[in-house]
Amino acid sequence: MTLTADDFRQAMGCFATGVTVITVDHEGEVHGMTANAFCSVSLDPMLVLVCVDHRARTHAHLHARKRFGINVLRNDQQAISEYYARAFENHQHAVEGGASFERTAHGTPVLQGALAYLECRLHSTQQAGDHTVFIAEVEDVVVREGEPLLFFRGQYRGMSELQPGQPDSTFKGGDSTE
Repeated sequence: MTLTADDFRQAMGCFATGVTVITVDHEGEVHGMTANAFCSVSLDPMLVLVCVDHRARTHAHLHARKRFGINVLRNDQQAISEYYARAFENHQHAVEGGASFERTAHGTPVLQGALAYLECRLHSTQQAGDHTVFIAEVEDVVVREGEPLLFFRGQYRGMSELQPGQPDSTFKGGDSTE
C-alpha cells in the first residue's frame, strides 16, 4: 500500500482539535490565520507551539514581529475561523468575518469574545517539512466562559456532537485549517 497525502490527512482528521486564530500586528494592521496545529509544550517555562505553513502570509509576520496572540475560538465563532482559514489573503476586512480586536499593552491584537487568549513572545523556531514550528513563551492569558469550536474529520463540531449516541449532524466548514 502506498501512503498518500490524502490518506495522511484523513487519518489526522480523526484527531479532534480545538480551533485557534493566530494574530499578529504588522505595521499597525492586524494579520491572522486559523490554526489547529497548536498545543502546550511546557509549564516551566510556560511554552506553546503552533505550526505554520511556509506559504502563509502570517508566517513572515511571525518571524518579523516575534510577538503574537493565540485566540481559542468559541463554538459560535466558526465564521471567524473560516475567514482566517484563507491563509493566503490579506485579511483587511475582518469585520466581514465577524472579528473585532482590542490591543494589549504590547500592541498584540486580541480577538474579542474568544474563549481564551494567550499573548506570546517567540522563543524559537524549527523547520519541519512545509511548515515552521513556532515555539513561544506565554506572557499573559485571558480565559472566558463558553464552549470550544472543534474540528473533526474535516468539519466544524460542537461538544454535544462528539458525545456518544448523538447523530452526526455537523455543519460542513472550510476544507482545512492550518
